[in-house]
Amino acid sequence: MDVFGGLRNFILQSQRVLIVTHKPSQYEFRHIASSTALGMIVIGAIGFAITLIVSVLR
Repeated sequence: MDVFGGLRNFILQSQRVLIVTHKPSQYEFRHIASSTALGMIVIGAIGFAITLIVSVLR
């Protein structure tokens, strides 16, 4: 019986999340996409710099 209680709780929480969510506006989407792209570029640059430093030190 406890399994069904947990499943029911999960379904209720999922419904609550779906009610609260909304489709982002074009401005929100562009802002999120540009922030994500910038983060990926920064992380890639850090990885490239570390690789470059390690290859120079060998």
